[in-house]
Amino acid sequence: MNFITFKFGNELQEGLEMMGFDKPTPIQEQAIPIIQKERDLIACAQTGTGKTAAFVLPILDKLTKEYPSNKVKAIIIAPTRELAKQIDMQIEGFSYFTNSSSYPIYGGGTGVEFDNQKEALKKGADIIICTPGRLLAHLDFNYFDTSGVEHLILDEADRMLDMGFHDDIMSIAKQLPEKRQTLLFSATMPAKIRELANKLLKKPASISLAISKPAAGITQLAYMCYDSQKIDLVREILKTKGKSLSHVLIFASSIKSVREIKRTLNKAGMRSSEMHSGLEQEQREQTIREFKSKKIRILVATDILSRGIDIKGIELVINYEVPHDAEDYVHRIGRTARADRTGEAITFINHKQVRDFMDIEKLIEKEVPKLNLPKKFAEAPKYQILAKEKKKKKWKNYQKKHN
Repeated sequence: MNFITFKFGNELQEGLEMMGFDKPTPIQEQAIPIIQKERDLIACAQTGTGKTAAFVLPILDKLTKEYPSNKVKAIIIAPTRELAKQIDMQIEGFSYFTNSSSYPIYGGGTGVEFDNQKEALKKGADIIICTPGRLLAHLDFNYFDTSGVEHLILDEADRMLDMGFHDDIMSIAKQLPEKRQTLLFSATMPAKIRELANKLLKKPASISLAISKPAAGITQLAYMCYDSQKIDLVREILKTKGKSLSHVLIFASSIKSVREIKRTLNKAGMRSSEMHSGLEQEQREQTIREFKSKKIRILVATDILSRGIDIKGIELVINYEVPHDAEDYVHRIGRTARADRTGEAITFINHKQVRDFMDIEKLIEKEVPKLNLPKKFAEAPKYQILAKEKKKKKWKNYQKKHN
């Protein structure tokens, strides 16, 4: 199967050929025909499967076949500024030979940027890519005529709910035409996503692609260690590997941990930078540019970088803590070994996180080798579930059985 099967207009097809798009990915193959039939859709597909093209291409194709309008036709809502910008860049590539326009709308900028966003909404850019909070800020005024919106797309809906955007999403949806096509894309499909879909979608089609296993080119390793040993272990790993690595990404679960790791590495002469939601947009963009250009070799980040950001050439990913969600592990380590390259992913496991890591191994259907700590380190905890954790599981199983 190739993209000609979808019978896109000549302008869009020419753009696809210029970008080297030939065969659709599984999510594109399944989603595009459904969207072309103007049905609502709920799709479970992880980052990196080509889902952006899956919802953008049929909408762009429809826009090229309609009469020009001075109203916004499609709204794509994303959880972060970075993802909104990335989607906008992809749309620019796809629509190169068409007359369709798009504009990203997110917070953290200057008053001038807010005014530019206002103009895009007033004059009617065809597609708006936005974060929930900033779009609501514009909707509080009366200059955005939403009557022309025909498509509402929620990308990475699970992350948006995790970030507390449920009420914002519902508020936005209420201000849009009731007659519209609504598409919901999510990497995971917990009950809260189903509930959101029931509120927003009408008789939707459903697609569920199994979560991909980590790329074959990723060497996965782990250390059992106490929290107090982690920062020294990071330094030891980076010291041992030397300066041969040009891109190292360290994931931590909190902004506090990110800043502590960065500070310690910088003191040790290992220049690093930080990436998290506490930074201004300009700082975040500058950091990404410097990391991509190798001005920064080590980047310490929260899960803001685990999805939707494509930085080629990351050779090492370190999980400072075990992610609470097993699927987040796959997203994190998927930042390395991209485009058929090789890479390494190392995870630190403390004595309380053994069960979480066992869940990860179950998901990826692979036992990750546990390395011994370097000789100068004290003894590490054993890779076994604590007695109280076993009791918790027994109690949860009992509750499930008797409820």
